[in-house]
Amino acid sequence: MLRTALFLPVVLLAVPFVWDFFVAYELGLYLLYGIVGQGLVICWGRAGFLPLGQALFFGTGAYLSGYILTSFEASWIAVGLLLVIAGLVPALIAGLVGAMVFNRQIGSGPYFSLITLALAMLGFQLANSADQITGGFNGMTGIPGLPGVDSYEGLYFVILAALAVSTLIVTYVLKAPFGQLLAAVAQNEERLQFFGFRTGTLKALAFAISAALAGFAGALYAPHQGIVTPQAVGFLLSAELVIWTAVGGRNKVLGPVFGAVFIGFLAAGLRDIFRFWEVVVAIVFVVVVLRFPEGLSGLILAGGRRIALGFSDRARPVRDIELAAVRQESEAALRYDGIGVKIGAVTILDGLSLDISGGGIHCIIGPNGAGKTSAFNALTGKLPVAEGTIAWQGETITGERAYRVAARGIGRKFQVPSVFPELSVGQNIDIALWANRMSHAEMFSMRSYRWRSALLAHLEKLFPFLGRPNIRAGDLSLGQRQMLEFALSNLPEPALLLLDEPCAGLSAIETSEMIEAIADLSRTYNRMLVIIEHDMQVVEKLSDHVIVLHQGRLLANGSLAEIKQNTEVQAVYAGGAK
Repeated sequence: MLRTALFLPVVLLAVPFVWDFFVAYELGLYLLYGIVGQGLVICWGRAGFLPLGQALFFGTGAYLSGYILTSFEASWIAVGLLLVIAGLVPALIAGLVGAMVFNRQIGSGPYFSLITLALAMLGFQLANSADQITGGFNGMTGIPGLPGVDSYEGLYFVILAALAVSTLIVTYVLKAPFGQLLAAVAQNEERLQFFGFRTGTLKALAFAISAALAGFAGALYAPHQGIVTPQAVGFLLSAELVIWTAVGGRNKVLGPVFGAVFIGFLAAGLRDIFRFWEVVVAIVFVVVVLRFPEGLSGLILAGGRRIALGFSDRARPVRDIELAAVRQESEAALRYDGIGVKIGAVTILDGLSLDISGGGIHCIIGPNGAGKTSAFNALTGKLPVAEGTIAWQGETITGERAYRVAARGIGRKFQVPSVFPELSVGQNIDIALWANRMSHAEMFSMRSYRWRSALLAHLEKLFPFLGRPNIRAGDLSLGQRQMLEFALSNLPEPALLLLDEPCAGLSAIETSEMIEAIADLSRTYNRMLVIIEHDMQVVEKLSDHVIVLHQGRLLANGSLAEIKQNTEVQAVYAGGAK
């Protein structure tokens, strides 16, 4: 990869001298398209959502550039302001659109793609009709070049500098904690929200950065072409940008650049000699996407995927910044008051009322369908509450989103292990350590990779495999994934930790290890734990207090001995043991 990084700039700088400036002029245009595609690497390749209207931001930057260059006396100070404005305006538009779409719900990617496509179509219509501003169908013409730079020759080197800046920016964004969080969004957005991260904001910020890069490229497109037409903001160019990025490799920083250059020159060469050149380009696109999912850059840049994903395992910084323990403001207290939850005509929780307070371990038991997991879901915002209130530390939190609940100091482990499978164990641990501690600025600071805590050291003793951070989380056994998620749920140091069948799927030996770990952490950190469990040996060994649910209501409440003697409980529930 290092050889490629050194070789590529030399080749690009030599193009005007080895070939001619006409080739360099054409190449410059494709490199600008490649810069726009690098924004798609952030959104599509890393965060997993596909913008279909990037040309809107490219064209906006181009029109702003054309207007400023034709209306004001050109100077390099003006050019600097131009680049800032051309990047800032698209970023603000994209950030606003992203915030409105992504904050609606998890999994809004398809809606987002269609909305961005519609925005590009709207931009095309506005550019066509706003004759006084954009020049209408004929476009904005007579745009001068940058001061002291020949648009046919010298501007090529300015574009190379812009590509270098864009590449450095995208590389840093992807390597920074922000880039790792975007990868987590793509793999398990819901889990990230349960760590307290507002994923809609993360995606909106990624979209804004991609739009800024598009506007930045558009600002150079105007003096490069000397004209900006409505096609620069249209959906056709947006589609081509997606194709170039896919062909080049959407997971690689330089992938869109290779794709734009390859398809650009291929189309230019075929256009003059073959009537149906579009068919050939389409066939090439299909073959590359099907046969080489990593794109052309996957063939050219060996090892590029590792660098694109961030730090390699060997290059991970040493964890040497100790985090302070999270202090609990007051005694933990949770209250359900007449909670009703329905899905269609089915009643899930039927006026559930109960109080859980103090430290220790509280076990919720009951037959299948009793509403145990639903009680957790209602608390953490996963199920809508139809009636009643839920209070935590004396404050009502009914209906709050998962990330807001997590920010209040409530952590959760799911019944089926929920981790980030494509990330390593170390990267999973990073995210848990950042939860409810990381500021927006620290998302872009490499120092955040060096965080550790006393609790992490404790967990590494309980679960030795955590000390091998290079293992891919998806390659762990089921038992280890259960233990990993249990560790991740503890690392934010929540005041209340909800554990949904933490021993499900574990062997007898692994169950004993998990029981010992839960008891150890409860004693050491005096945290309130609420556990849903069917394995009665877990309940017998851990419970300070037992809650029995049946048909969405509280059936019994007390010590384990009291619950065992309760005839109503005996009638509906027997439990089991491994």
